[in-house]
Amino acid sequence: MTAESSKELIPIAVDAMGGDNAPAEIVAGAVQAAREGDVSIILVGDPGPVEAELAKHDLTGLSISIEPSEGVVEEGEAPATAYMTKRNASIFRAASAVRHGRAKALVSMGSTGATIAAATVVFGTFDGIERAALGGPLYGLAPGTMVIDIGTNVDCKPQQLADYAALGAVLSRVVFGAENPRVALLSIGAEAGKGNTQTRDATELLKASGLNFIGNVEANDIPHGRAEVIVCDGFVGNVVMKLTEGIGETLSADIRKQLAGRVGQAELDEICQRIYDVTNLPEAHGGGPLFGVKGVAVVGHGKAGAAAVCSAIRTAHTTVSLNYVEQAEAELKRLRGAVNA
Repeated sequence: MTAESSKELIPIAVDAMGGDNAPAEIVAGAVQAAREGDVSIILVGDPGPVEAELAKHDLTGLSISIEPSEGVVEEGEAPATAYMTKRNASIFRAASAVRHGRAKALVSMGSTGATIAAATVVFGTFDGIERAALGGPLYGLAPGTMVIDIGTNVDCKPQQLADYAALGAVLSRVVFGAENPRVALLSIGAEAGKGNTQTRDATELLKASGLNFIGNVEANDIPHGRAEVIVCDGFVGNVVMKLTEGIGETLSADIRKQLAGRVGQAELDEICQRIYDVTNLPEAHGGGPLFGVKGVAVVGHGKAGAAAVCSAIRTAHTTVSLNYVEQAEAELKRLRGAVNA
């Protein structure tokens, strides 16, 4: 569309067709991010619908372009099959833009499985990492506490949990500014030795890791921010995330019902929105980067609106500008050396 050459911009490939509200909200969020500066946007999608949405916005002075794709990977499709049969789908074309240097990061609100598959196959993973992990802050009153994994790998070996702890600690330090991130395992009790075989074996690895490992925490510790990085397998993490989101939705609706007519409508709306936002942090704040891949891929919530899309693009910008991938790979090598020793 238009280009701005007066300053260095970080190019971000945005999957314009991914998500429940694509392409309208995706395009609107991308335009908002471009207006805030520091990024150039490559909208990857079917040209017709994307151009139609762009026509609704004033693009003066913005660095936004379109990279054509064909089709979209829907939720529920097998990612491996989609990669073989839909190589030109928007998420795979966006990953290719990063792989070939046209973009520095990709952002998608579409199929999580397809995004993970694209990043894993196209970017590659760090040595010893079989599959990327997804994680990030879950609770708004503890925005510096991230949980890894939240649904990608439902069965994790102890070494995988140690790897995710190292990758999370780097993100906590680099992006969230924690000097010496506290690392913990999510378990059924805070006492040493509590948990299943997986947790107990991971404990021994983390004790030798050189990380600031503080032992076990319980799920009720998450909102209190008792650790910056909390590690668990994706089955447990996803249950925790969905429970938190469900409590926020139902509590917000119940308070709206109970206080209707007793407080002003504007105040009630503010209270209910606050409850929803702090318990639905991934949706409210865009998304987080995949852990373990050799590139920046930010995965957002399927229901994301324009503000969340913009936030996800800002997260991608920050992750790239702080060289997270390079630092994470170095930390992973250090951890492996410490554990082997």
